[in-house]
Amino acid sequence: MSTITVAALQIGTDPSGTAATLANILAFEDRIAAAGARLVVMPEALLGGYPKGEDFGTRLGFRLPEGREAFARYHAQAVDPDGPELAALAGLSARTGATLVLGVIERAGASLYCTAVFITPEAGLVARHRKLMPTGTERLIWAQGDGSTMPVVDSAIGRIGAAICWENHMPLFRAAMYAKGVDIWCAPTVDERDVWRSSMRHIAHEGRCFVISACQVQPAPAALGRTVPHWPADRPLIGGGSMIVGPLGDVLAGPLEHETGLLTATIDPEELVGARYDLDVVGHYARPDVFRLEVDERPRAGTVFTGAPDRSDPLTTD
Repeated sequence: MSTITVAALQIGTDPSGTAATLANILAFEDRIAAAGARLVVMPEALLGGYPKGEDFGTRLGFRLPEGREAFARYHAQAVDPDGPELAALAGLSARTGATLVLGVIERAGASLYCTAVFITPEAGLVARHRKLMPTGTERLIWAQGDGSTMPVVDSAIGRIGAAICWENHMPLFRAAMYAKGVDIWCAPTVDERDVWRSSMRHIAHEGRCFVISACQVQPAPAALGRTVPHWPADRPLIGGGSMIVGPLGDVLAGPLEHETGLLTATIDPEELVGARYDLDVVGHYARPDVFRLEVDERPRAGTVFTGAPDRSDPLTTD
């Protein structure tokens, strides 16, 4: 396989909402095409938004009416898997030839999931990964995913997987993804800290895979005309820091800080075998006689109906 160009699109959710954010993404079409990017990773919760600093009117033991109203507004900005937003991104993918991996807030009835979607030029939306463990007070607004949405997607440029933000800190999640043979590890996030960058280098080095971390950028509260308790008014809410890392932990591009932009790097997937020569954590460096990981990939629906109605029973009604 020849070298390929991959990219992280560092961009933030538009304060005006999902429609404006989608337009901002689509405006990068010419730059994605000109870069020849075969894969573009975008941040966590990009469509739908990461409402940093919001409390949704919740106190321990009770909820305020204005919090319910805030959640309803947030729910309205979420996207449906078969909705127009992902259809528009499928068109972008087809026109540019770039596979897209990006974070969305997925609507499922009254519940919301922080989800990474996989969109290919050939087939559009092919897979999704729902965040397994929302962090801290994210649990107020996002439901937990289950093991049925932990894909590693086969593509022309290699096997692509995703871990959303602090899922990257879950050792057993990483082990499961390594066992699925991930070649390019996508990390949509809103974590801008220096220690996050160390984690990205560690995962690349541990899994002997390419890592693309895409972080949001969001202005300071003062620029948005709002106040966030205990947060400096002039400090950006999210500062970016997107980066691309090689399979030995070397930084290939970035970190890109405090600005919107398309960060690119040229990678050679054929380097992966050589990189794993001395460390294959699910192969020769594993000790299955000592350690074993079991992963339950069954869907965990809250209601399961077993058996079909007996149509021969005259009391059966539709």
